[in-house]
Amino acid sequence: MANISVFVCFITLVFCFATGSVAKKEDGGIYELRKGDFSAKFTKWGAAIVSVVLPDKNGKLADVVLGYDSTKEYKNDTTNFGAIVGRVANRIGGAQFTLNGTHYKLVANDGKNMLHGGPKGFGKVAWRVSKYEKGGHSPYIMFSYHSLDGEEGFPGDLIATVTYMLVGDYQLIVTMKAKALNKATPVNLAQHAYWNLGGHTSGDILSNEIQIFGSHITPVDKELIPTGKIVPVKGTPYDFLKPCTIGSKINKLPSGFDINYVLDDTAPNKVGLAAMVHHKKSGRMLELYTNAPGLQFYTSNSLKDVKGKGGFVYQAHAALCLETQGFPDSVNHPNFPSQIVTPGKSYHHSMLFKFSIRA
Repeated sequence: MANISVFVCFITLVFCFATGSVAKKEDGGIYELRKGDFSAKFTKWGAAIVSVVLPDKNGKLADVVLGYDSTKEYKNDTTNFGAIVGRVANRIGGAQFTLNGTHYKLVANDGKNMLHGGPKGFGKVAWRVSKYEKGGHSPYIMFSYHSLDGEEGFPGDLIATVTYMLVGDYQLIVTMKAKALNKATPVNLAQHAYWNLGGHTSGDILSNEIQIFGSHITPVDKELIPTGKIVPVKGTPYDFLKPCTIGSKINKLPSGFDINYVLDDTAPNKVGLAAMVHHKKSGRMLELYTNAPGLQFYTSNSLKDVKGKGGFVYQAHAALCLETQGFPDSVNHPNFPSQIVTPGKSYHHSMLFKFSIRA
């Protein structure tokens, strides 16, 4: 039933694109979508989600995404709050890879490695707002970005788009697409929102109950680069196959969760359930569906004294990230699903955030 609902939403998305209007500039560079008491705001800087506001079990509204008040703050951001990261999300070991016999040296920004596309990755640039419908039955906004050949060391020109759409009852669809224009290139886009279902000012997420539909992970070395192995989660702190609180397991790890899960029920042409999160106090529930093979579960371990919206200061574990993606460092591990997009072929990554109330 869920897959059918998602499919219907995608058909709606295509129809709206055909009839959509050219974007009009909003005040302060912030763009809003609204559907009843469900709303979301975005900025073209990093094509980032700025806020997602929805009611709790008592009807009280709260913003469940960490972020900033102004576009200027997003330009100086080091956390990737809400951004679309790429050209290749997550890490590339040694900031290098070989493709079709050519060795590419990238711009390192995480020690000797590349993280989220480098110092000027997709989350660090201004995207163009190409379509925007603020209200109506299925309000949406489309951002686009032309990444040039050689940008951060990657081969070929690439046209990327991301579309955010509000549909149904408290559902947010994120559709990421890309086309390689003249050279084969790796592409792995990810949405890096920091979620706190209690509200962005409610403190840590350790009491949140989570279930992840991935029975394996891709373990990493001390620099968080995948070893190339795929191992089961059973008997490890990474086992969230049954719902349990984040706080019940986080102390079994040095600093928190930051690992890629191999999802059990997704495929390029199949949208499957990736994760569920429940915040008992507010009653808010999040279900995440995707067609991506992997999910990076990150508990905002590195946040420290980050001044966010309304002057609230975010600390470690103030949010969780659910970044659906291709496997990290896939360009250097032939046994991982390929991220290579060739000219004439398209990249398509879909996410559905489905919010509800559960007592």
